[in-house]
Amino acid sequence: MALIVAQIADEEGLPMMFSRSLLLSAAMLATGAIAQAQPVYVKAGSLVDPVSGKVLKDVALVIDEGKVTASGTQKTLKVPRGATVIDLSDETVLPGFIDMHTHLTSDPEDGGYASLALSDERHAIKGVKNARRTLLSGFTTVRNVGAGSYGDVALRDAINEGEVPGPRMYVSGPPVGITGGHCSDRNLLPSEYALKGERVANSPWEMRAQVRENIKYGVDLIKTCSTGGVFSKGTALGAAQGTLEELTAVVDEAHARGLKVASHAHGTVGIRNALLAGVDTIEHASILDDETIALAKEKGAYLSMDIYNTEYTLAEGEKNGVLPESMDKERSISKIQRASFTAANKAGVKMVFGSDAGVYPHGDNPKQFSRMVQFGMTPMQAITAATATAAEALDKSGMLGCLDVGCAADLVAVSGDPLKDIAILENVDFIMKAGHVYKQDGAIIADPT
Repeated sequence: MALIVAQIADEEGLPMMFSRSLLLSAAMLATGAIAQAQPVYVKAGSLVDPVSGKVLKDVALVIDEGKVTASGTQKTLKVPRGATVIDLSDETVLPGFIDMHTHLTSDPEDGGYASLALSDERHAIKGVKNARRTLLSGFTTVRNVGAGSYGDVALRDAINEGEVPGPRMYVSGPPVGITGGHCSDRNLLPSEYALKGERVANSPWEMRAQVRENIKYGVDLIKTCSTGGVFSKGTALGAAQGTLEELTAVVDEAHARGLKVASHAHGTVGIRNALLAGVDTIEHASILDDETIALAKEKGAYLSMDIYNTEYTLAEGEKNGVLPESMDKERSISKIQRASFTAANKAGVKMVFGSDAGVYPHGDNPKQFSRMVQFGMTPMQAITAATATAAEALDKSGMLGCLDVGCAADLVAVSGDPLKDIAILENVDFIMKAGHVYKQDGAIIADPT
């Protein structure tokens, strides 16, 4: 069965071919409603296997019902009867990428006080736009760590139901943290407005109650903060937020219910507190020292360090309404965070790909790959951080971030060798998520069957 390519109107203003059949196909893409009706046989010229760390040649994959059901060489693995053949013999194939730190319901242009003008409904609509952009950049799975009013829960469910296109999502809902804290409260208005965050808590028992509330409304993980942040008014990056007892209560409550915990943490004391409390991932991890690096290794925690977005913030932040104090904090932390990244990677700490997309434009997620290499990783390490290691952090090894038999049929392809030039991952030619093709030869596919 031929794959039909159409020009689909989108937010960048691409032209549309106005025929009934193509409009129907475009609608099917938008809703994700097309089911894979028969097996697909994929020919890969090269396949980067991040699980083994090897590059395989002339690989063939059989895909059925959204999973890889057989793999081998093109010489030994026969084409199943009636299968659609996708020929990527001139391409390098990789597992679909995983971004462990996104904010799909936010845009970078909504900085500072501009954010106060946006309703929960407006944020949700932004999420639909940004989910599509993220998927079409090659990220077939994301972890969304912070969204108001459970907008990310709704977006996840809409994607799962095939109502809108987007990556597979694991979501935290509103973050849990202290009064005046970076990720739990909003400090932009004076006291007479009584503006307060959704999941503010100020004791271990209150923390437990807020975790329970998030679980009630369907989150996949818990997000908290153990330091101040760049984009929150009146918080300091190096200042710890929440006591060790409060953070431990968050972790205990979440782990008792089978959920992992991600903690925003820039400063050394807050990073240490989060690690001692037992959090699973440290977000940003900007100011590391030898002790916290050793503690992260001892605890088996994963570091998610967003080392690209500083470039966008410093270039575009003032225009986007970012507060002057936030710009100052960004300038103060960027070089320190990158040095910490280099040191942690050299020490062998577990590292995952986390971009903080939403602070910079969604769809630009792949730009971080080259910075991870620039600051100490090999190309294979950077790819592994965005595939096999990220899947491990999600407890999805053998299901995501891989292309072995039984793995989800999430794959991307590029022209050239990303192990020689990691920047080519910024322009993927082919995207498949769960057996559905969304992009081929650089063009959007109207009919993924």
